[in-house]
Formats: sequence, structure tokens, C-alpha cells
Amino acid sequence: MFLARRPSRNTIDRFLLDSQDLPLSYGPIGIVRAETGRQGLDEAIVAVGRGKTDFARARAALMAWKQFDIGWVETFPRHAPVAVGTVVAVLIRHLGFWSLNGCRVVYSVGGLDDAARFGFAYGTLTNHAESGEELFEVFIDQQTDVVTYRIRATSSPQAALARVGQPIVRALQARFRRDSAAAMKRATRTGSS
Repeated sequence: MFLARRPSRNTIDRFLLDSQDLPLSYGPIGIVRAETGRQGLDEAIVAVGRGKTDFARARAALMAWKQFDIGWVETFPRHAPVAVGTVVAVLIRHLGFWSLNGCRVVYSVGGLDDAARFGFAYGTLTNHAESGEELFEVFIDQQTDVVTYRIRATSSPQAALARVGQPIVRALQARFRRDSAAAMKRATRTGSS
């Protein structure tokens, strides 16, 4: 959904309600999970800390959607659980207008009891401008104690405006990966969640 101005909270709530039963706009689930090279896969990998305390902070940051604390992208509801089936609305401000996009958490990686890896992926719904999947995860290297944040995504344009503006969409996606990595570094360093 493209909008000329920031949507009201009522508009966002109505969008979320209308999104609950929508199907995914792609398949199969798990297309970014495989470790093998995949054409059209975007990835950002960045060290965000060191040691078990930083891993716990990074995991808490993902659970609080802190990877979206970048100023021009927001998720609703603000404190949505990262449980399979949770639907979120991603609000993006770009080039003087706004877009509201539906996503559903489709799987998790690791878990709260996993001392080395945690994350989740969401998939786009049919009311999203793009069609694809995005994985957000943190992991700790058992040998070096380095805590890493990784985003893996693949998408193709679904809305006509996204198709026409594909070079701009790709630039915004790259910007999101950079800004999201910086947000995770801040969240892990400060322990804010």
C-alpha cells in the first residue's frame, strides 16, 4: 500500500487486521535458509560484539525488532512476538511517500535455549510491494567469541510501482541492510531492548 503521507495508527491497525489471513506472496518457505549460493540472494554479515553477554544482548535486540530502529523503517505492532505466524506491518518512508507492507514470521533459527544461534525469517504477504523472504539472525563463533548479525534476503517486485522503480528499490534494500547492521551494533553495545 503506497501513501502520500504517514498513515494514522487506525490505518495501520486496520492494515494489520486485514493482513492476518492473507497468504504469502512467494514460495517455498525457507528460500534464504540454505547455506548454498543462490542467485538473487542479498546478504549482510557484520560483527556486533564479543562474548556471551553480547550474544544475549543481540538476541534480545532481535526479539525486540531493534534491527528496524533506523528512523525510516518501522514495524507494527511495536513489540510483536517473533513467533511463527506473527503478522507485522512494515512502514517505510522513502522518496517523499510511505509504503505499508505485510509480513508473517515463517520460521525461527536456534531458540532461546540455543547458546550459539538465534533468529527468525519473515515472508511477504500479498499486500507487500515485494515478494520474498528475509532472515535476521545472530550467532556466536565458539572459537573466537565474535557475535555476528546476518541478514539474508531475496525478493522480486510485486507491485507495479516497485517494478518500475526497481533500481531505487534495490538501493533502498542495500541501505536497509547497512542501517539495520548499525542498529544492531548500537543495540548490542548498549544492551537496550
